[in-house]
This record gives sequence, C-alpha cells and structure tokens, in this order.
Amino acid sequence: MQASSGTRTKTRNKLKKSVRARGLSPITKGFQTFEAGEKVNIVIDPSIHKGMPFSRFHGLTGVVVGERGAAYEVSVKDGNKTKMVVARPEHLVRNVDN
Repeated sequence: MQASSGTRTKTRNKLKKSVRARGLSPITKGFQTFEAGEKVNIVIDPSIHKGMPFSRFHGLTGVVVGERGAAYEVSVKDGNKTKMVVARPEHLVRNVDN
C-alpha cells in the first residue's frame, strides 16, 4: 500500500502540543503585528490549520519581509538557499535576541 503524502506527514511529534497546552490558543495571538525587518521565530501552532507554514520551517528564525493578506512573508535560510515562508501571525513569535 502506498503511503499518504499530505502536508502533515511525518509530523506526529513535531506538531504535538503538551498535555497542558492542548486546545485552542489565545485569540490575541492572531492579532499580533510585525514590522518589515523584524526577526521572528516560526513556531507552528497545530491547533490552527489556516496559514500554517510547511513543517520543515518549524523552529527556524527569519526576517519579516512584508505582508500578504492576513499573513506575513518571512525570509528564511534553508541550507544555502533563502526561501520565502508565508505564515499567519498565530505561527510567528517575536525574536527576543535582537
């Protein structure tokens, strides 16, 4: 039988919340705003499916380049390439190591 190949394959542990953090996240995470040039960490919130970036970018740090609708464009280094990740603010956390 052929294995399924959806967008959330091989993410059983990566996209799992701790027992006490289960359920929906606070609504205020969706109201965060970021400025262009600001550093952000990509931390996928598995309870919110809309605007979720690909699982490869979970845990990476990038720079906000601009907005795209309700989401933000984040420039991330993936090996030697620079890639553009489009993610909603629920999946972004402000980097405190500026």
